Amino acid sequence: MRTKTIIQALVTTVVMVFLWANISWSSAPQKETAATNSKLTSTTTGQVVIPSRPARPLFKNQQGKQPSEIHFSPSNRMVTIKLRIEDPSGYFIPNIHPDNFAVYEDGVRQKIVSAEVEHAPVSIALLMQLGGRYHELNQVLGTEVPMAGEALLNVLGPEDRVAVFTYADQVKMLAGFNHKHEVLSSLLQQLGTPGFSEANLYDAILQTLNFMQNVRGRKAVILISSGIDTFSKATYDQALQAAQDDGTPIYIIGLSQMMRGETLMYGSESPLAHINWSSAEKRLEKLATVSGGRAYLPETDIEFPAIYDDIMENLRLRYVITYISSNPATSGPPRRIQVQLIDPQTGEPLRIFDSNGKPITARVLVQGGYSPNTAVGG
Repeated sequence: MRTKTIIQALVTTVVMVFLWANISWSSAPQKETAATNSKLTSTTTGQVVIPSRPARPLFKNQQGKQPSEIHFSPSNRMVTIKLRIEDPSGYFIPNIHPDNFAVYEDGVRQKIVSAEVEHAPVSIALLMQLGGRYHELNQVLGTEVPMAGEALLNVLGPEDRVAVFTYADQVKMLAGFNHKHEVLSSLLQQLGTPGFSEANLYDAILQTLNFMQNVRGRKAVILISSGIDTFSKATYDQALQAAQDDGTPIYIIGLSQMMRGETLMYGSESPLAHINWSSAEKRLEKLATVSGGRAYLPETDIEFPAIYDDIMENLRLRYVITYISSNPATSGPPRRIQVQLIDPQTGEPLRIFDSNGKPITARVLVQGGYSPNTAVGG
């Protein structure tokens, strides 16, 4: 009797194992088919799914226009366009396929040769405030500025270059582009708490932009500052005009929110409590906007890594589209350019959703045309 029971149990076990294996084997192709069907639907119906991103941008200003890049080669009429595609919060939109692009030159649809994503190396001038008139302000600078500088080094690639400047009553260059990242880290750790001085922000901006004027490639100024200027020879309007004209975007990490927090510690009699921080923030935001950069106002240094990720994404990433112009001329008047995102099957606008199924509106940021005589950006 016992032997019969054991045999029945073994038979039951074998049957269960067989059924489980059969179900697992049959379900695996179904999952693969579902995934394949989903992928096919994505490309044939003009749907692109992207990762979910925060609903609000990290930066506070309305980002101004950055020059896109259009290059024209007269020898083969090859046109190369480097452009940004962003969601309404300024985040880069990935997963756009080559056949989702439609490029028109003077109203004529062009045949695209290639479309890919570029991760460009960058050249950055890091400009940091290291001095002011008040003890409480200098305490914050001595703590937060080195941390903000170190956070930048953590997101740099091997081909990225950084020149480091500090400013108080004068601008000091601590390191040029030829220094290794390890050396820069050591310099930042040695900054310490600054002494009493003026804070000549506008003079520092002019000098740093002048330094960056002849730098080629993707470049930017990253400014870490309270936003206070106490004794510059230059005016705010002059700094604003230079930021607008120079062509180098300025990404600003404003320390005003941290300074406000210090007023709670030092009380209403502290000099920091009598500074118009809202006005300082608005000036920084406008400087970033006219230059094509972004202004961030973190409340704590915990936000530094996310801010630098946002800066580097905005600075590095571009879609690069190449096509051979249908216009046989290799010189002549400017040509109008239009780039659209489309469903390749229907020609209708491309539909973009995040991973939660929310529809995303894409912004294609590209200049409106180029001259075949001088097409190197604009």
